[in-house]
Amino acid sequence: RCVQETGINAEYMGLLFRRFQMDIDLLHPDPVEEAKLHKLKRLVQSPNSYFLDVKCPGCDKVFVVFSHAQTVIKCHDCDQILCRPTGGKCKLERGVGFRKKQFQFIKTLNPLGISIETVSYTHLR
Repeated sequence: RCVQETGINAEYMGLLFRRFQMDIDLLHPDPVEEAKLHKLKRLVQSPNSYFLDVKCPGCDKVFVVFSHAQTVIKCHDCDQILCRPTGGKCKLERGVGFRKKQFQFIKTLNPLGISIETVSYTHLR
């Protein structure tokens, strides 16, 4: 409604608006505070897990490992242990090189012709 229709003074409305302003900006949250929140409580939901390129120090082969792997990951050639599971993220052994894999969303069509967004992991070079 218009201010004139309700009979409320515009000055009074300005005072009310200034009085009820929030202390935090909900549209532009602090990235540090946002990272501390649970993955479902963030402004934009995002997982805590990711994939890693892990390089074996013995034979220099690269393996793709899930960040929250629940099994011991060994090199196929030299049987060296690359990472061990913990309660959450897996722990990399000493001397093992790693990097987070980049991903991108790709729109594809399923057999029915419906557009689907899929995630494609690309190698960094």
